[in-house]
Amino acid sequence: MKRFVSLLIMKLGRSNYTLDPNLTSFSLLKIILEKLICMVRGFSIKYFLGNSKGIIFLGRSCRIKHKSYISHSGTITIGDNVEINALSRSGIDIGKNFSIHRNSIIDCTGVIRCLGEGLKIGNNVGIAQNCFIQVRGMVTIGNNVIFGPGVSIFSENHIFDDPDLPVNVQGETRKGVTIEDGAWIGTRSVILDGVTVGRNSVVAAGSIVNKDVPPYSVVGGVPAKLIKDRKMTND
Repeated sequence: MKRFVSLLIMKLGRSNYTLDPNLTSFSLLKIILEKLICMVRGFSIKYFLGNSKGIIFLGRSCRIKHKSYISHSGTITIGDNVEINALSRSGIDIGKNFSIHRNSIIDCTGVIRCLGEGLKIGNNVGIAQNCFIQVRGMVTIGNNVIFGPGVSIFSENHIFDDPDLPVNVQGETRKGVTIEDGAWIGTRSVILDGVTVGRNSVVAAGSIVNKDVPPYSVVGGVPAKLIKDRKMTND
């Protein structure tokens, strides 16, 4: 049975996937049953999406708003209590083998006087629990990107140049955020508007990133600074 399940998971988009040999048949049966229930829930929203190619595993108590703005090209897994508001100018475009876990939020539009731009997510992207992605400017997430628990992305910034005016009447900037292929965003990190996180880079846990992160680098701190170049050989 384990071999069959491994083959099925690979068929759904996870290459070279094997189950842990310590996983018991009883535990595996429970997991399969849970997945089947999630798949049935997924069918309840599949045909309301803008374009749906692949299986949807949908957790409990999820709130998916403006479903017609969502497109996906492969298997997606949505954990319990996930909230997605897809209302935006270009919607949400999701690649293959995407997962977003319990209590995470994607919020594309806050106020209808100015819709968010949109969100594009590549293949093999995993978003852990309790993450928050604010889509006001365009947010682009490449292939093979992983987010630790509690990561936040903000693609908008308030203007506060005039000290005599309330901040909420001075407008906003929306430069957008780009996370390039292969990046790892550590737990509770914050990525601010206008930032590009370079290819195969690592953002250390708890960092606040307000400047571009070079490709193949490790950054960390508040604000985040370069720690090392991943391509440099150690002495």
